[in-house]
Amino acid sequence: MTHALPIPGPEGLPLAGGPVRFAKARLLRRGRPPETVSAESLPDALLARLTAPRPPFAGLPHDRTRIMGILNVTPDSFSDGGRHFAPEAAARAAAAMEAADLVDVGAESTRPGAAPVEADEEWRRLAPVLEMLGGRRVSVDTRRAETARRAIGAGAAVVNDVSGGTFDPHMLRTVADSDAALCLMHGPFDPAVMQDAPRYDDVVLDVYDFLEARLGAARAAGIPDGRLMADPGIGFGKTEPHNLALLRALPLFHGLGVPILLGVSRKGFIGRVGAAPQSDRRMPGTLALTLDAVRKGVQWHRIHDVPEIAQGLALWRAVQEED
Repeated sequence: MTHALPIPGPEGLPLAGGPVRFAKARLLRRGRPPETVSAESLPDALLARLTAPRPPFAGLPHDRTRIMGILNVTPDSFSDGGRHFAPEAAARAAAAMEAADLVDVGAESTRPGAAPVEADEEWRRLAPVLEMLGGRRVSVDTRRAETARRAIGAGAAVVNDVSGGTFDPHMLRTVADSDAALCLMHGPFDPAVMQDAPRYDDVVLDVYDFLEARLGAARAAGIPDGRLMADPGIGFGKTEPHNLALLRALPLFHGLGVPILLGVSRKGFIGRVGAAPQSDRRMPGTLALTLDAVRKGVQWHRIHDVPEIAQGLALWRAVQEED
């Protein structure tokens, strides 16, 4: 199977129908060295997936970079566990995310080493927060179909499943039977052991092929492309070299034919590379990776430091605009 990694440049075809362009691509094939070719020489079906404009996701068009604000209502998330555990604290945190296009609410930590939470406890944490956020566009971060069903009933517009729909066999059908959108992440691991020496034959192609298969399963369940998004799962079952390889290869994932969500915010490798052991000191590194991903056409970004990243994006856009 051939995979095409577009090479962003000043000229050529639009990448995912956006402002980023590419005239060349690097062909990636297992067991063979990469080969650089012209964009026009790619197979028609692949070229169509790489260039077609993406439809609005959760009612939001891709006319600008979109932010998904992170709201963890857990006692043990890696960066902000416990800070927003009380519903009132969660509501205040959400209010500070005014610039976020979606507020992604999660009630089960999936940090490395985290223990699972029972479904009843997950919903007990989520329900009052979703009620308080009734006026906001909300995503629910869950691996459980029943939690997703209840959250959609409470107004959630998006289900963000870090397992790629592999944890609960009923997840895809549950979303298909609703009007909600679905983000599928590469994270088919038990969080308790996912960082225990993760290995891949080829991390970039393995992650791509997993997401392509899961998107195929979602489509087969009745979820159209306009309600799907993919996330390569930075930091989930991956070493620092794995994460960096995926970040370098981000344009490849436009070949999936759906918008891309990137979740690098405050991740541990940012602290190691950028000498920031405290997770809440990693905003500059998060911004650097976010801007690099925007340059590669990534449409959505899952962020802790929403006002700061929104400011950086606003300045970046202003500099890019022509008179």
